[in-house]
Amino acid sequence: MKTTKKSTFKVLFYLKKNAPKKNGMVAVMCRITVNGKQSAFSTKMDVSASNWDLKYGRVVGKSREAQGVNSKIDRIRLDIEECYSKILKNEGAVNSDKLKNTFLGMESGDLTFFKFFEQFLLDFDKKVNNGIRVESTYSKYTALLKHLRSFVLKKYSCSDVPFKDLSPDFVQEFDYYLRDDLCLAHNTIWIYMLGFTAVCRLAISRKHLGFNPMSEYKNTKKDKDRGYLLRSELELLVTFNCEKRNDELVKDLFVFSCFTGLCYSDIKGLKNSNIQEFFDGNKWIISRRKKTATSSNVMLLEIPKMIIGKYAGLSRDGKIFPVPSNPTCNSSLRRISKLIDCLKEKKVTFHLARHTFATLFLSEGVPLESLSKMLGHKNIATTQIYAKVLNEKVGKDMQKVSHKFEAMERSFVTSL
Repeated sequence: MKTTKKSTFKVLFYLKKNAPKKNGMVAVMCRITVNGKQSAFSTKMDVSASNWDLKYGRVVGKSREAQGVNSKIDRIRLDIEECYSKILKNEGAVNSDKLKNTFLGMESGDLTFFKFFEQFLLDFDKKVNNGIRVESTYSKYTALLKHLRSFVLKKYSCSDVPFKDLSPDFVQEFDYYLRDDLCLAHNTIWIYMLGFTAVCRLAISRKHLGFNPMSEYKNTKKDKDRGYLLRSELELLVTFNCEKRNDELVKDLFVFSCFTGLCYSDIKGLKNSNIQEFFDGNKWIISRRKKTATSSNVMLLEIPKMIIGKYAGLSRDGKIFPVPSNPTCNSSLRRISKLIDCLKEKKVTFHLARHTFATLFLSEGVPLESLSKMLGHKNIATTQIYAKVLNEKVGKDMQKVSHKFEAMERSFVTSL
């Protein structure tokens, strides 16, 4: 039989006055003290500091809001006391950290959201090492977890989150944190929230979450001006001769991307086994995008065929190209673009090459649905952005020539 060890035990409610909200409200905190050692956490309630009774740790007044907060405070106190009694009875001793974690549902053996996220990252890292997913996506998930940890620590004074605390309010507060506290750009927040949604969906599929906390969250990506090369600019680049051998390789890889739509990571991972001949007699690239794991099938035209032949046998492990590192490629592209007058003002990257592929072949009459499949887009709405870019260009081109018809327009008005 375990010996019960007596301990001093106290529960105190106070305001976190050093971190008021923008609306003037202040978070109500709970501090557990056992044998002089303290552990605190947020009650997830906010009140006005002027309505707080410092002596009794409650909201003054008899309003509905005051009664609601005080009722929750009483419930929290009672639940903590029950947890204290159970731990003392079963284990014979209590400390403040264990009591807090037991009350919050984060005992050492329980799976919490951050523990689940850490395991997700370990599994994702294995996929990166196996060439299934890309390092950049892994880095975004790592940054997301870092932001979630700092958010939870600041708002709730906790180091982890039980699944039951993930709610639409939690999600919205996290959005405000990224937007207001970290001052992140709208599309950066959109990317993080996509990752958050993916992790939540996985937790739901594993039966750790009983509902989707993202269900009420609404956010869309803001369209950015997607640069691309005009056909005449691409022709100049194709025929441009580089002095350095490495620059010539990078230029060819860029041109290859312009004619296949493959991004840098997909070109780097491209193997001879990905080139297959179809029943139509043409050679195709059959692959899956590392970024999204969606299929991307592109028929090889003559220029990419010639580029493949140019570097045949120069790579190991069945790879098609001896692709330099991404920073090396970007340096070469900057160097090359400065030598071609029409490219000096453009930010030439592999993203630009992919956008060039989309706009070039869309303008040549390739249907949007076919282009979406070649690009490996999960949603055709993503591909429609390129159609919008072309429509905007058509509008600008029409405006440029509209003045040539002014005389005819005046004659027409006179004849009315």
